[in-house]
Amino acid sequence: MSEEILINVTPRETRVGVVENGMLQEVHVERASKRGYVGNIYKGRVQRVMPGMQAAFVEIGLDRAAFLHASDIVRPPVAEGAEPAAGHGNGHTPAISELVHEGQEIVVQVVKDPIGSKGARLSAHLSIPSRYLVLLPHAHTLGISARIEDEPERTRLREAMGALIGENPLGYIVRTNAEGQSGESLAFDVTYLGKVWRVVQENIAKARVGERVYEELSLPLRSLRDMLTDDIEKVRVDSRETFEKVVKFVHKFMPSLDDRVEHYDGERPIFDLYSVEDEIQHALRKEVPLKSGGYLVVDQTEAMTTIDVNTGAYLGTRNLEETVYRTNLEAAQAAARQLRLRNLGGIIIIDFIDMVDEEHKRQVLRMLAKGLARDHAKTTVYPMSSLGLVEMTRKRTTESLERQLCEPCPACGGRGTLKTAETVTYEIFREITRAVRQFDAEKLLVMASPSVVGRILEEESAAVAELEEFISKSIRFQAEEHYSQEQFDVVLL
Repeated sequence: MSEEILINVTPRETRVGVVENGMLQEVHVERASKRGYVGNIYKGRVQRVMPGMQAAFVEIGLDRAAFLHASDIVRPPVAEGAEPAAGHGNGHTPAISELVHEGQEIVVQVVKDPIGSKGARLSAHLSIPSRYLVLLPHAHTLGISARIEDEPERTRLREAMGALIGENPLGYIVRTNAEGQSGESLAFDVTYLGKVWRVVQENIAKARVGERVYEELSLPLRSLRDMLTDDIEKVRVDSRETFEKVVKFVHKFMPSLDDRVEHYDGERPIFDLYSVEDEIQHALRKEVPLKSGGYLVVDQTEAMTTIDVNTGAYLGTRNLEETVYRTNLEAAQAAARQLRLRNLGGIIIIDFIDMVDEEHKRQVLRMLAKGLARDHAKTTVYPMSSLGLVEMTRKRTTESLERQLCEPCPACGGRGTLKTAETVTYEIFREITRAVRQFDAEKLLVMASPSVVGRILEEESAAVAELEEFISKSIRFQAEEHYSQEQFDVVLL
């Protein structure tokens, strides 16, 4: 499989695209005006403690207070031989009022950006990632990523890390990227993370409430830290300045991959390669066509995302069950790609077309799992229900692509539908009747969109004549180009 990372930089926006076999699989956007906060560490102050929610709101210098749940607060260590305090050590999270109080200063890390009307989600369990490791400053533990499945490799990594950290009071998680890496590479990361943590501690000591004490890397460097592996054939950067930063970063942290980075100075914009720009536009549409003639309908709501599978024009060559099976197989692969491409998170329901054959159901689920195997976000897929529904979750840390690039339609308010011209016509007639009962006027002027006024004058002229007779007043209609179809004003003259 050929993989490339394309980095497009303009003064106010940076975009990173991940292309596999010539097809866009992921796109990440960072704008100077809305740079994400995930990974940043702040010195905060507890603003409000909410015992009923087992949570606190913390002021960290953002527009809205951020949310900190009791389970995300570091518990005080229990002295050896001492009895644990109420709620500690028995598997239950202590009451929030035992852990923090209003006005208390606390060092916290953003684990979810503000999304919609919700403030950022925080954790007091700090973590600082490097290329192969994650530093856990408050946990003396050593964990190995569950994605490293080979037992001898897990043992090798655990022994290598044990020799490196010895009695070090800091905790570490070995990332998936570390599989097959040498002891020297791990040692480099341990040293690097030690330096970073010392700087963070110094910043904490002198910071005021609301100040950032550690900032996550910019999008291009973060993407390379998390995604640049031996599988990536090329990293192309279209900005000379960013290219130089990337080269330094790669040389420092992954020198064996130095030759993969190149400055792109082609005449065509970098995102025109592999039709990336077109793919982004397609990812903002509800319908996703399948090669077979079927299609997916992707609906993102506040509570969840639903993906509906339809056969469309595909009739197949053998029988209905075979047609449905082939469509569902293709849909499973396409759905996995759309989740990555659109950065959809939270609860996801995929409504496959009903299948009778149990083996077909198993194969469709396998195809979905295979498609999700390359996803960097954590996903959990549950068995298919008797209705053909597959429930799954995908970890969400940032807004979806649609929410980043789009806003609700001002005409429909985000509903996705408009009232028909006929519906608006009858609303206008009711409003006229209401207005003349309340206010005294000789004539009325109705201003509405051209489509509504056109319909009233052509198809409803008889109704207008009846209305004028009923209210004993004349009505004039005026088309306003800038009015949306649902917008109108009844003016008393």
